[in-house]
Amino acid sequence: MKTERMVSGKPSNEDMPLDTSLRPRRFDGFIGQTKIKDNLNIAITAAKARGEALDHILLYGPPGLGKTTLAYIIAAEMGVNIRITSGPAVERTGDLAAILTNLRSQDILFIDEIHRLSRAVEEVLYPAMEDFALDIIIGKGAGAKSLRLNLPAFTLIGATTRFALLSPPLRDRFGAVYRLDFYDQTSIETILKRSARILQVKAEAKGLEEMARRARGTPRVANRLLKRVRDYAQVMADGVATQSVAVEALSKLEVDRIGLDEIDHKVLHTIIDKFNGGPVGLETIAASISEEADTIMDVYEPYLLQLGFLERTPRGRLATQLAYQHLGLPYNKQEPPQPTLW
Repeated sequence: MKTERMVSGKPSNEDMPLDTSLRPRRFDGFIGQTKIKDNLNIAITAAKARGEALDHILLYGPPGLGKTTLAYIIAAEMGVNIRITSGPAVERTGDLAAILTNLRSQDILFIDEIHRLSRAVEEVLYPAMEDFALDIIIGKGAGAKSLRLNLPAFTLIGATTRFALLSPPLRDRFGAVYRLDFYDQTSIETILKRSARILQVKAEAKGLEEMARRARGTPRVANRLLKRVRDYAQVMADGVATQSVAVEALSKLEVDRIGLDEIDHKVLHTIIDKFNGGPVGLETIAASISEEADTIMDVYEPYLLQLGFLERTPRGRLATQLAYQHLGLPYNKQEPPQPTLW
């Protein structure tokens, strides 16, 4: 059984109460993603002035960056109810029909992992998004009849970490599409200050800076590290999260100075040691470290690409000179010989 990665942006069971208590309720408490907030604020203000529902919104990006939090904030700013579900949970068309028929005017339906909706469910969703109508087939065979039910004007907010897996017909029905990027160091430090205040954690500025540096630009990871450092400070120190306490705590958790953990190191060492730095195929890397290819692409690669440690090429993944430097390895990779033209 695999243990949860400390630096994974995916939610774990222990994160649930933590995420709820630390989740901002309004835009003024949401730190970072400034352009997205500004655009959403304008759209919400205009929709409220007209008394209309918002356009359907698609949020995509790596896990842990605040897609669900933004959905809650949008509902709060609009002053409407929000219904939460996920792609895998909506197994049958009847499940979706039950959800849609219980929505009120201008309500928000949030579907997490929307790329995992079945094709049959997607087909029911198309007229609901476009025409606010639900097409139901009654009976079977030659006696089957089509019945159209009118739905109140609602807003669908979809969230996904796999934008490319969304079918084009579904993507095209969203009026606004926003990509959430990793947060910068300053934003993560601000988030940690807010979280420390809410959780009543005594932390020095240098200690928070050390945690922010290792948080991989992801608020969920930052809050998780804060919780771990808090525990370490309480048991092994005087209860104050200083820089030295943060370094000791995170070193024991095998989170290095820029947020890479044991699995990140394993991916990089596999490419460098076993395949001379690449290029090497994703399936080969996955087999070498006993991991799924999709997990490597969705969970491990985004941050390594952000750091410039990996390159995606037509022939496979390639470790860069920056990766060699971070691991303390000599970079003596030579370019393959070019074919001679006669």
